[in-house]
Amino acid sequence: MPLFRTTSAAVFGIDAHLIDVEVDLWNSGNPKDFVMVGMPDTAVRESRERIKSALFNSNLGFPNKAVTINLAPANVRKEGAGFDLPMAVGILGAMGKVPPTNGHLLVGELSLDGAVRSVRGVLPVAVCAREQRLSSVIVPHENAAEAAVVSGVQVYGVRHLAEVVALLQNPERFSPVSPTSIPAATPGGWSLDFADVRGQLTAKRALEVAAAGSHNVLMIGPPGSGKTMLAKRLAGILPPLTFEEALETTKIHSVAGALPSGVGLLRERPFRAPHHTVSDAGLIGGGIGIPRPGEVSLANHGVLFLDEFPEFPRNVLELLRQPVEDGAVTIARSTMTLVFPSRFMLVAAMNPCPCGFHGDPSRECRCTGGIIQRYLSKISGPLLDRIDLHVEVPAVPYKEMRGGPEGESSASIRERVLKARAIQQARGFYNSQIPSRLLRKLCELDDSGERTLETAVRRLGLSARAHDRVLKVARTIADLGGADRVMAKHVAEAVQYRTLDRSYWG
Repeated sequence: MPLFRTTSAAVFGIDAHLIDVEVDLWNSGNPKDFVMVGMPDTAVRESRERIKSALFNSNLGFPNKAVTINLAPANVRKEGAGFDLPMAVGILGAMGKVPPTNGHLLVGELSLDGAVRSVRGVLPVAVCAREQRLSSVIVPHENAAEAAVVSGVQVYGVRHLAEVVALLQNPERFSPVSPTSIPAATPGGWSLDFADVRGQLTAKRALEVAAAGSHNVLMIGPPGSGKTMLAKRLAGILPPLTFEEALETTKIHSVAGALPSGVGLLRERPFRAPHHTVSDAGLIGGGIGIPRPGEVSLANHGVLFLDEFPEFPRNVLELLRQPVEDGAVTIARSTMTLVFPSRFMLVAAMNPCPCGFHGDPSRECRCTGGIIQRYLSKISGPLLDRIDLHVEVPAVPYKEMRGGPEGESSASIRERVLKARAIQQARGFYNSQIPSRLLRKLCELDDSGERTLETAVRRLGLSARAHDRVLKVARTIADLGGADRVMAKHVAEAVQYRTLDRSYWG
């Protein structure tokens, strides 16, 4: 059997595409020749040594012939060690040791002793196999639960190359992995509770509004006032992921290699908090070769928390404009253009000045006006316009910190958030995503509300984008209160969340 074909897949973005692995053995060449064609990267080319050792150490032998492997289509770059397993099986098939693998899709990395190691991107691979009407996928055992999320395709998790050979020779002796049972989504799995936070009633209210409408938030306050503590508890009042949201989020984490071993489907909303030294590729996505998702995509359907907001390089912060506005990141290369979902809640926290005590009545600020201006100018006006709520988080007085009543629990806040989101889901989208053509209809104001909004726009100098965001926040406040129509009091509260950017940046 001189020519043998197996099927594998390559991941681009969060989708996988079939790759045909063709193996040919020929007598006229040097037996030491092992040639790969089809645009393999370094990791794929290095697989020749792993495959040889794995075949020998598994007592499966290696052909005393020249080997040529073609990865088709040839004009698509192949990356990663996931092609080890299909290439090794292709060599065994060309030697006549395994039957044809029609209907099977194989992916996995080989160690020198023949063990099959886990790889990234198995969930998109399983989805691709189902869409291409393949009967089964053979994946590393550690990735089996991930692949079993996909119904309509049989999943076999293997630990060793010899086990793959036995599976192909006698498939009736093996049972596919049982499909992962998806438990009913239940809120409340987040361990951090808002009841732990003393005081900060205004900030808690702002975060409740943000959670109810999926709005972006900027918190400004001195060090130790509780900004980080509040942000870490935000995910606990968000509704659970729907199955579609969980599937998309899990695909992103699978492609990035950030999915915990043995986890089939992510059930909690992600909370990502990158350090302010993160690069533009680390935050937005990209990298050498095939682009990978960044932090904004890993936070998809969850929270992206940027602490010490002005400490991030300005060029990195400016890259947030597209994902915040569009809910997706488009990464263009000369050979491909990939789109990564990035519909997240942006929560940023910052001090009012480098020392942190500008405007604090109890501590003296030692920063000059020029120093404060340079510090604040790292955050541009267009980026601020894309943040719906600007909230001041002052230092907590001693009496509230020591003797104040316990704060409201996350469970109570979550109930109100869920009711507000249920109203929005009936409309078909969250309030932060209201299309411009429907904004006037869904946020219709009475005369009093119109006067309130007009006064705010004139006095604060709000842009058209900020005007729209005030209306969307007012709609969320009305939903939290169970009101059918946006009234003047809802607009007034929404405007209060836009005044800080003028007092600091104005």
